[in-house]
Amino acid sequence: MKGRFTPKVVTANDLRQGDVVYLTADDRWSRHHHEAELIEDEAHAQMRLLFAAAQKLVVVGVYLADAKAGPDGPEPVHFREAFRTRGPGNYFHGKQAETA
Repeated sequence: MKGRFTPKVVTANDLRQGDVVYLTADDRWSRHHHEAELIEDEAHAQMRLLFAAAQKLVVVGVYLADAKAGPDGPEPVHFREAFRTRGPGNYFHGKQAETA
């Protein structure tokens, strides 16, 4: 028996800048997890994944990541995804510099 589908977001890395990005409901790539489309249907998730994977000149490493609804939009469920929302861990730049 198949388990219950858990909500997901589509995530990837921006091909030019390397930043973690998230697919929004209006087909944009955002650097902010809370702007991602929270997908609660498995068939819709697979369609969005195919849509994202076809954008080979824009993003790489496309996959579905578990998420949950939060007060300001989707929130990551796992440590790995929470870590990816904070930007590069090797030095202070990108998303880290923007929030300072």
